[in-house]
Parts: sequence; C-alpha cells; structure tokens
Amino acid sequence: MKKQFFHKLSQFVIVLVGISFFTFSLTYLSPGDPAEIMLTDCGNIPTPELLAQTRAELGLDKPFHERYGSWCSSVMKGDMGKSYSLKVPVTQKIKQAFLPTLNLSLLALFFMVVISFPLGILAAVKVNKWQDYLVRAFTFIGISIPSFWLGLIFLSIFGVTLKWISVSGGKVDFRSMILPALTISLAMSSKYIRQIRHVFLEELDKSYVFGARMRGMKESVILWKHVLPNAMLPLITLLGLSLGSLLGGTAVVEIIYNWPGMGNMAIKAISYRDYPLIQAYVLLIALIYLIINMIVDYSYRYLDSRVKEVS
Repeated sequence: MKKQFFHKLSQFVIVLVGISFFTFSLTYLSPGDPAEIMLTDCGNIPTPELLAQTRAELGLDKPFHERYGSWCSSVMKGDMGKSYSLKVPVTQKIKQAFLPTLNLSLLALFFMVVISFPLGILAAVKVNKWQDYLVRAFTFIGISIPSFWLGLIFLSIFGVTLKWISVSGGKVDFRSMILPALTISLAMSSKYIRQIRHVFLEELDKSYVFGARMRGMKESVILWKHVLPNAMLPLITLLGLSLGSLLGGTAVVEIIYNWPGMGNMAIKAISYRDYPLIQAYVLLIALIYLIINMIVDYSYRYLDSRVKEVS
C-alpha cells in the first residue's frame, strides 16, 4: 500500500512539473508584449526606452531558463509573483477569486446530482417506456444547448423581464449564485443522466438482479438495497472528476453573470497577457484535478473490495 502511495505521489509530482513547464512555455512563446499592453493601458506611449525599462522591471528581459527557474523557486515558497495588470500579489488575487468559484461549483454539483440521479434512475427503471423517451429527449435538448446561450436566456428572463436578480452582477451572495449554478448544472446534467442510465441498466441486467426477482423480492428493495450500492462505485469517480471540471470550467458562465470567480479572473488575465496570473490559475486547477483524482482513486479502492484485494 505504501509503495503504491509513493508511486502515485511521484506521478503526481511529475505531472505537476510537466504542466508547469508546458504552461510557462506557452506564455513565453505567445504573441503580444505585456509591457506594451501595460504602458498603453496607463496612457503612456510605449517608447523603446520605456518598453526596455518595463520589461526589466517585470523580468521579461531574462532568458527562458532563468525565468522558469526563478518562477518555480518562488512557487515552492508560496510566492506566485505579482499580477502585471492588477499590481497585487497573485496569491492574494487567487484567494479572493477561489472561494466564489468553489461555492458556485459546489452548488452546481448539488443541482446536478438532484437533477441527474432521479431522471437517470427513472429512465433505467422505465426503459423503452414513455418516461424513458421523455428523459432521453430532455438530455438530447440539454446537450444541444450551449451553456452561454442558456445563461443569456436566464439573464434575459430573470434579470431583464422579471428583475429578480441584478443584470450587472458582481455580488457574491446565495441569491446571485442560484442562476449561474443552474446554468452550469443544466448544461452538465444531460450528459450525466445518460451515464447514470447506462450504469443502472448494466446493473439491472446482471444475474444477481435476476436471482433476487426469482426469489420474489420487491423491485424497490432490489433497486435501493442491491443495484444502487453497486452502481454508485463508478458514479463516485464521475462525481469527483465533475467537481474538478466545474472548478476549471465555469469561465464562460462567470463572465455572463459577472461572477467574481477564477474563470472570470482567468479570462481577464488572458486579455491583458497577465502571465503570472494565467500560470497560477492553470497550475492551481491542475493541482486540484490531481488531488481529486487521487482521492477518488483511493476511495474507490476502499469501497470496492475487489479492487482492494487486487491492490
């Protein structure tokens, strides 16, 4: 067990270092000069002298290996540099933006579970009946609708017409969080309803279900006491990875609702060529993905006795 843990940990470190190098390389090779953008935004004419001075202040005049080595050393100390556009430490900005995104992602995950599980189970239990066809039609429509379009429709109805929420956004409270979370969860639910339906259909087709029916067990007992625990194992992996994808994939919805989260911050950082902020965002999302993946992997080993025995 310890050997497997250290093997996983070494893979964790290698992947994280690889992602940091890849991200730093992309920002290094990307077109556009942050120094020129900063000077233009401040109303200064980017003369060669000013550009050279600003590049030296930002450390952009150094070669790639020096910049990357210096950045890695600072990150290991908890210092991710200073934002080019905001003139504040990157760590401070990340802390401010992370909690709103985490709250939004958790609420969206809750809505997704509440929508996906009942409909997915219903479609599996009532397979090839009108309930199944209705749920499948809902998933087809849901997959076809982009989240940004759904967000604009919700904003138009509840913000402009009904005036239930502020169109300008920017507030971090539960009421302002409901519509963005619903937008994200509805867009994702359609995909997960199909996967839940598929998992339950596989379980319902197994021999132990047939044996339970032959012994005269009630369908409700078979479903909740036998099928559900077995079906939950692959769905745990699905839910864990969903949280990671939510934390890193809410950018478009955050922009539409002006939600002050990580995605909103990342989009603005990209437009300003704010390399320290972009690098910190990508590294943090990668770290979250890897941690969640490791937790899911070990929880799966703990819950499934077959995997535990093989391990």
